[in-house]
Amino acid sequence: MAKTSNNGPSYNELMQAVRGKQFQPVYLLMGEEAYYIDRLCDAIVENALAEEERDFNQMTFYCTRETDVNNIINAARRYPMMAERQVVIVKEAQNLLKIEELTDYVNNCLKSTILLLAYKNGTVDRRKKLVGAVQRVGVVFESPKVRDSALPQFITEYLRQKNLDIENPARMIMAEYIGADLSRMASELDKLIIAMPQGKSTVTADMVEQNIGISKDYNNWELKNAIVAKDVLKANQIISYFNSNPKANPPFVTVPVLFNLFASVMQAHYSPVKTPDGIAQHLGIAPWQVSEIMTTMHNYSAMKTMLIIGKLRETDVRLKGVEKGSDTDADIMRELIFFILH
Repeated sequence: MAKTSNNGPSYNELMQAVRGKQFQPVYLLMGEEAYYIDRLCDAIVENALAEEERDFNQMTFYCTRETDVNNIINAARRYPMMAERQVVIVKEAQNLLKIEELTDYVNNCLKSTILLLAYKNGTVDRRKKLVGAVQRVGVVFESPKVRDSALPQFITEYLRQKNLDIENPARMIMAEYIGADLSRMASELDKLIIAMPQGKSTVTADMVEQNIGISKDYNNWELKNAIVAKDVLKANQIISYFNSNPKANPPFVTVPVLFNLFASVMQAHYSPVKTPDGIAQHLGIAPWQVSEIMTTMHNYSAMKTMLIIGKLRETDVRLKGVEKGSDTDADIMRELIFFILH
């Protein structure tokens, strides 16, 4: 799953250490994907402090641009009360204007304090002294944004931890509909887990439709499948359903799904080796994704693919109001699907 650069520890490695109560005095958790940062913070608190110890030995700072770094340092230098250790959590650390002033504390940190720096929506420049100081005494973990292609694996692993499986159609529907927002994805998966019928261990597309509100027949994954197969009737049925339910199926979600498909197909058309293995290696995708790409290549030439990408860019701009005229979003989407299929 999430890994740091520079051969740093992976999320799973850190989780294993934390659950084994192998703690470091300072953690710098940073990156674009907040999900892993939040999970690690929660796990450290849960495993480092008993519930009855938290009132006196857990302190959380929610940083703004006015937050004084000295208050964090003073809290970290305090000794725990009736406990082996204390935990100081610095949330939204990216807002700290003088975060570098924590370097002196890190260089002389207390072993009885666990200092958690949760730095989201970006990273601290690794050339800064703070990063080097944390690396010497603790852990620097970078959580990069998860690629869309990794979402099915995330869904499978999340449910596997609960001893559950998921059918591929259900998995792909959720990946396409929810996208790379792992916090929301985990929340929706938790709904499915709670709603699982007794004696059942596999999540189906019907369950997703009933509990998440995503139609198993009319969704972006099914639309993409229809376009890949050049199934004109089904694609038009789905886009008509979307146009009748715009809040549940907004165009700004559909257009990127189709753009990602044809952008990958365009790259595949120019792959030096056009075998399944060659295309998978060229695109850096999982083997199970190659079949869809090759079918699309067969049905859409390189020239047609290039024209479709141009039309998708044009559609995106028009949906944002540029040269839209009197056309509705529904008109624009019908025009797009017609262009792709003909």
